Parts: sequence; structure tokens; C-alpha cells
Amino acid sequence: MAHNLATTSGQAAMMFYGQKPWHGLGVELNHPATAAEAIEAAGSGYGVDLVPLFTQNGDPIPRRKGVIRTDTNQVLGTVGPGYTPIQNAECFGFLDAIVADGGLHYHTAGALGRGEKIWMLAKLPGHIRVKDTDDITEKYLLLHNSHDGTSCLRVHFTPIRVVCQNTLSIAERNARGQGISIRHRGDLSARVHEAQKVLGLANQFYEELQPKIDRLADYYPTSDQLHGFFSAIYPDPVDGNATRAQNVRAELLRLFEDGIGQNIPEIRHSAWAALHAVTEYVDHKRPTRGRGDLDRSSRRLQSQWFGSGARLKQRAWDLALEMAN
Repeated sequence: MAHNLATTSGQAAMMFYGQKPWHGLGVELNHPATAAEAIEAAGSGYGVDLVPLFTQNGDPIPRRKGVIRTDTNQVLGTVGPGYTPIQNAECFGFLDAIVADGGLHYHTAGALGRGEKIWMLAKLPGHIRVKDTDDITEKYLLLHNSHDGTSCLRVHFTPIRVVCQNTLSIAERNARGQGISIRHRGDLSARVHEAQKVLGLANQFYEELQPKIDRLADYYPTSDQLHGFFSAIYPDPVDGNATRAQNVRAELLRLFEDGIGQNIPEIRHSAWAALHAVTEYVDHKRPTRGRGDLDRSSRRLQSQWFGSGARLKQRAWDLALEMAN
């Protein structure tokens, strides 16, 4: 099960502070966590190391190494000769360096699979208030890293709508890019200036996000526009049965009318409400395969932040802005 939450000593490798996550997973803390507290509660205090690889005949495999989790000796992946592991403790320390006064606190953190992927979600000060209502979007930084050679260390911005815990995926890559990426090369401690750069990027990102959200909240699509918006996100298949896509679009229309937070008068029936019909579907309603509730919940979490769910929400954001413009 490549995408479920890792386990450490039989416990799901995740921690959270504040409102219990929709998936109900992890160790609950009663205060925002420091890096040291988060890494322990999330079961992510393990290290990783490189080991040589051999064929079944005992011959060394050139230019490839295995990455192992040092507490369990599980192989997390295979990598090339230039790969340098970035330890979990380094990731937390890197994110700490973004706010020099220690004001950054972790709200969730954890590990996926066998521990080959880790993440940490930290809240920035302030929030975005839509049209002076109780519809609030909080400002978060999301760091994720892999120990299997499949991705670099990445820090990006993840707005979360408080009323329904919907996560937005807003890359804005056509502008200056979002967040930073660091390849597994060299010493991470030498990249502290990159971490401090993130804070400036984040502040600029969220300043520019507010008027775009206001634009969506001020635009009220026609019935044809709304149907076209949902059809562009979930079109009928070129070949095959269209029933599933039609059922999804019917659910999106229902969430547009009756989803969580959609009864706020100032945003009701707006493009902002249409966007959050999609995000609520992806984050809470979209069917997810898995062997048991834990597996399904952790796979959905992985999808909504890093996989197909994130891509769907990104497309919804792009199309909503296009519609409002």
C-alpha cells in the first residue's frame, strides 16, 4: 500500500493540533507544536541512510544505492550516485528557519508509505476574510520531501478554508512560481537563505491571492456557465459510459447549493462557491480505494495534497478565475 500513512510502533505516523482532521488520523496535541514536538508526535524522528546494492549473485550494482530507514532497515527506494539524503530533522529545521523568531508552529505532520514521504504543515500569521464575512481562509506553508528519489524537497503555499477544511491548490506557475524546490544535493544547512526567501514569497503570494478570491466571490455565474464549469472539470468520456461523470456533476451542483459554508449570503451562488463545490468533493466526497478506513483516508490525504485531487483543484481554480474574468 504505497500511499497510506506510515506506522511507527503501531501508531499512524501523523500529528495534528486544533480541529480534528476530517480523516480522524494521528496523535492530537493540545497546543501548536514546535519542530521537536511535531517530529516526535508524528512518528517521524527516524533517520535514513544509503547502502550499497547487490545482485542475487552478490555482485555490486554500479551507480545505484538503496535508501533505508535506519530504525526498521526497510528499503525506501533506490537512487543514483549524486543523491544526498535530507533527514527529517533537517526538514523541520529548514522550515523553522523561515521564521527566525520561532513563530512558526506545526498543525499537522506525518509520513506516508513505509516512511519514504514526509510532510509538515505550518500556519502563518493572519488570514484572508472574504467580503467581511466569517468565510475565512488560513495561510499555510506545506513542506514535503521524499526518501525514495521520486521528488525533491518542496515548500509551497496551501490556503485552507476554515469553514469546511477545504484545501486549495493554487500553483500560479505562470507568474513567479510558487514556493521553492531543493534537490537532494549537498548540505541543506547551506540553503538557509532559500528558507528565508520562502517567507517573502509567501507574503507576496497571499497578498496577491486576496483580490483574486474577492473577484470570485463577487462574480455570479449564469446557469450555463456553472454547468460548463463543472463539465470542463468532469467531462463525459469520449468512449464509454457517461453515467459516472453525470453523477459527479450532479453532486457538484448539490454541493454548490448545500455544501458546507455555502449558505453564507455574501458568497452564495458565486464563483467562489462553485470552486468550493469542487474542493469539498475532492477533499471529502470523492471515492477512494483502500483496504479499510485508515488506508482510504490516508490515500485521500495524499491525493488532495500531492496527487490527482490536487490537480483537479488546480484546474478548478484556473477555470473559476477564467470564468470570473
